[in-house]
This record gives sequence, structure tokens and C-alpha cells, in this order.
Amino acid sequence: MPSALPDGEPAPSDGSLPPSALSGIGDRPFGVYVHVPFCATRCGYCDFNTYTPGELGSSASPSSWLEGVRRELDLAASVLGDVPAASTVFVGGGTPSLLGASGLTDILHAVRNTLGIASNAEVTTESNPESTSPPFFAGLLEAGYTRVSLGMQSAVSNILRVLDRTHTPGRPVDAAREAFAAGFEHVNLDLIYGTPGERPVDLKASLDAVLDAGVDHVSAYALIVEEGTGLARRIKRGELPMPDDDVLASSYEMIDATLSSAGFDWYEVSNWARSAEARCRHNLLYWQGADWWGFGPGAHSHVGGVRFWNVKHPARYASVLAEGKSPAAGREILTAEDRRVERVLLELRLSEGLPLDVLDAEGRAEAHRAVADGLLEPLDSGRCVLTDHGRLLADAVVRRLLP
Repeated sequence: MPSALPDGEPAPSDGSLPPSALSGIGDRPFGVYVHVPFCATRCGYCDFNTYTPGELGSSASPSSWLEGVRRELDLAASVLGDVPAASTVFVGGGTPSLLGASGLTDILHAVRNTLGIASNAEVTTESNPESTSPPFFAGLLEAGYTRVSLGMQSAVSNILRVLDRTHTPGRPVDAAREAFAAGFEHVNLDLIYGTPGERPVDLKASLDAVLDAGVDHVSAYALIVEEGTGLARRIKRGELPMPDDDVLASSYEMIDATLSSAGFDWYEVSNWARSAEARCRHNLLYWQGADWWGFGPGAHSHVGGVRFWNVKHPARYASVLAEGKSPAAGREILTAEDRRVERVLLELRLSEGLPLDVLDAEGRAEAHRAVADGLLEPLDSGRCVLTDHGRLLADAVVRRLLP
């Protein structure tokens, strides 16, 4: 959940949405995202809307935050009306596992008692390996969670130090095994590649650890240096080099080759799964432009072409809701062209690709040129699908298709 909020128009204080946004809402998948804004420490690369105890002081707490989430859930139920039960729930952060199994159980009960959760829903929580244990995973499973996403980033101690990660190198693998032993079928490990000083042998060690853990899903993201972070300041002072584009490309190719040979298939540029069932349905909901409501400070939502986002600070979030008002700080009503552009931005990243007819005439002509340049597969299927080389240049391909 990025810390910066976009520009937009004022959002109604009662949280109401235009009739056009609510039209057909029952015909589209609906997801719930819950943002937990708490972290024990701040990682040097992180630009998310999170707060350590020292940053919050006495202005907010997990209990005041949870009360705010409950109130926002009631608001959403009133605004949405007879919406189908959530097909996906994703608790992210921040560090949700700091709440413990009991706190995460409370979140799920609140969602279930207001909006409802479908019987076959995918229910995920992110977790820091250091704040998990066998009883923690057992408690999550009993509460109704079906999937766990663990922040690994690297298996090499000096890389973790550069990232200011506090977990020990072997803990994510142990945590994944504990989750499986508790009865979870779906476990994800997150990797970050391109950290200053990371060598091919370091990345190989991380990939070996991922495979040793036996997980069925892997997310791998190139390190992005965000302004205002500790990492950006260190690079500006010359303590660390800026991530190199060629190194990032080589690292991505190593990740893809290693995972592919181990039975994983890419289904989104930065995500691999062992089977269709192992794919993250909640993230697919984002990439395919479905509906979701984001609860918590700074959380973003999208319902029927209306995008809105909450105030950032946990204390402000709780106080606005206590006043009976929506916590939304602003919103944007997307035009037909806005939604078309978003489809290109998001769907092109998927292994199924983007329907060719979403592009305008100039974009379709550019798609044929991208095929000739080896960036897109042949267009015989009527879809734009990135080649292996095209995945390395996905953003550039998007720019070509949106002239």
C-alpha cells in the first residue's frame, strides 16, 4: 500500500457511490482488502503506508484501528447493499502477523459478519516469518484462512541487512514448512531481486531456499528505490550503488528459468504458480479490473469504475469513522478511455494477455510491429501475449501499445 495518495475529487462524506458504479455489481467478482498499518521496524526500501510504535506513539493502536475497520465494514455494507459475499479476502500491510492469530481471526469474523465470505473464497494473510509459529498457523487455519504469503526477500544475510530486514535467513523456509504442517495447501514466498551487492550466487541461494521450502507460489519483484526511504538516502550519499537495469534483467531471467524448470508457470510478470489453483485469485481480481473494497488507513478501492482511497494516518482514519463519516480522502470516476488504458496496463502483464480489440487502430498496428520485434507472440489468437523477452520490457511494450 504505497504511502502517497493520488490527486482526485472530494469523496462524499457518507461514502455513497454513483448508481452507475453499483449497476451490475452482483455480476462481477468482489474482493476485500484489509490494510494493517503496523510494523515492528521500518525496512530501508519500504515506501508503504506503515507505522512503527515509535512513529505512532499513543495516537493510534491495533484496537482503535480494528474498531475503525469494523465501522468501515458497516459503511461498505450500507453503500453496496445486496452485494454477493466476498470471493477473496486479502489482509496485507504492514505486518499483519504482529496482530497474532487472535487479531487476524477478529478481522475475518468482522468481514464475515458484515459483507460475508463465500464458502469457496480464497482468504490470504501476509506474514513476517519472525512473527509466526506453529500455533499461529494453526489458529489462522481454524479461523478460515486458506493461504499464507511470507515475506522472504532473500536467503542471504548480507542482502537482508542492506534491506533492513530483521528475520534470520532460514526462518522463511521453516515458516513455510510450519504452515504446510498446520494444513495450509497454498503458501507463497516473496523475493526481492536487484538489491545492491546481490551476486548471482546470492540469488541462486535464495531460489534454492524457495524450492527447498516446497511452496506452490512465488512472487519476485525488482527492487525499486523510492524517494524518501532510507535506501534512497544511502544511495544518494554514495554508500550503495543504484540497481543496474542489466543486472535486474539477468536476475529475472535466472528466476524464471529456475522456477520454470521446477514446475512453476508464470501467470503474471512477477508471479509464478505450480498450478492454476495456486494462483493468487485476489491479485487476479486487481489485474482483471474487478471490484474490491480496501479497508484501513490509506487503502484503495475500486467499484464499478469508481476508484477511491482512504486517509493515511491510523488516528485520523479511526476518528473520521467514529464521527460517522467515510474515511475516503478522495475518489476518481474513470472514463471509458481511462478503463481501456487500465486494461492495457494490467492485462498485458498476464500470461493470457490482452484482447487485441482493446487497442485502437494505432495500437493494433504497433502490436504487429512488437511481434516483429520479438516482444509479443504472434497475434493469431486475437490476443497480445508477451514473449519471454517482452516480459523484460513490459512497461515499454505498454507505452508502445498506448501511443
